[in-house]
This record gives sequence, structure tokens and C-alpha cells, in this order.
Amino acid sequence: MVTRTRLRAIITAISLYAIAGLLIGYFAVNAYTGQHGLRARHDLDQQSVELGAELHRLQGERATWERRIGLLKPGSLDQDMLDESARQLLNYVDARDVVMMLKRP
Repeated sequence: MVTRTRLRAIITAISLYAIAGLLIGYFAVNAYTGQHGLRARHDLDQQSVELGAELHRLQGERATWERRIGLLKPGSLDQDMLDESARQLLNYVDARDVVMMLKRP
């Protein structure tokens, strides 16, 4: 009787420690690999850096286009810009123009 009680107490203690260890392990793994874990944070930081670089590139491209569009406004119409745009859109070449064909690498 005493042996069974002592054995049961030891098994109960060991099983409680094992269950507690498994729970701690489960939460530790989720803290690293979970949806809001350390790996997800690292991925979000990396994505943030990539999107920041893309934003910077797109802002530069937008500034370029705004400058070119500003040249076509009626108040400050640049004749060369208008002529370049018209020729490019219409694929038009004047008889007096010299056309040079360049090979692209």
C-alpha cells in the first residue's frame, strides 16, 4: 500500500513536470515561429526595408514625370518637348531629319 502510494506520487509529480515542460516548449516554439513571433518580426522588418527602397525609387520616377509634364503645361510650353512627344507618339520623321539607327547591347 505504501509503495503504491509513493509510486503514484512520484508518477504524478513526473507527469506534471512533463506536462509543464511540454506547455513551455509549445509556447517557446510559437514565440519564435508563430504568426506574431520573432521570425515573423524579422520578415516584416525585411519587407519594410524592401518597400522603403521601392517607395524611394517610385518617388524619383514620379518627380521625373512631374518635371516632364510641367514642361507641357500651357503657361510654360516647351516647343522641343512638344515636338519630341508628338514624333514619338506618331512615329513621324520629317524629310529633313537625320535618323541614326543604333544597335542596343
